[in-house]
Amino acid sequence: MRHFLSSIVCTISAIILLAGCTISYKFNGSALNYDIYKTIHVSDFPIRAALVYAPLQQTFENKLLNTITRQTRLQEVNGNSDLEMSGEITGYSLSPQAVGTNAYATETRLTITVKVKYTDQINPSNNVDQTFSAYRQFDSSLMLTDVQDGLCEEICDELVDLIFNATLGNW
Repeated sequence: MRHFLSSIVCTISAIILLAGCTISYKFNGSALNYDIYKTIHVSDFPIRAALVYAPLQQTFENKLLNTITRQTRLQEVNGNSDLEMSGEITGYSLSPQAVGTNAYATETRLTITVKVKYTDQINPSNNVDQTFSAYRQFDSSLMLTDVQDGLCEEICDELVDLIFNATLGNW
């Protein structure tokens, strides 16, 4: 009986101790302290590239805002904010990659480059002024107009991930 009571006391003590402990994980990818950071302003990202694909700006901006909304609790505002993100699409280029036996390219690479300025009004040491680039290759026998939308979607997804991790992800 004495051993039984002793084990009950130990079990109850362990439960009380563990009840006071909590383990916290962040699965949203953001390393922000939401007691400090509450708002973000995201400016337009105009296309300043020599080659222009008009839907690219809207595609990129929508993906960036959607990612910020899904992965943070920041409120997007116009004007003064704790964090600001601005920039421009500086590159949209095609380049031949693989050359076949007839000396013509068999693959073409579409590269998109975005310059981003991220300003942390509270802690300027977190500021980022960086250029990000991503690409996808496609068979040169295909017309760019046939694959352009899908390639831009994929490239923008990758660019947004790179930008998020370098700024709000604070990795």
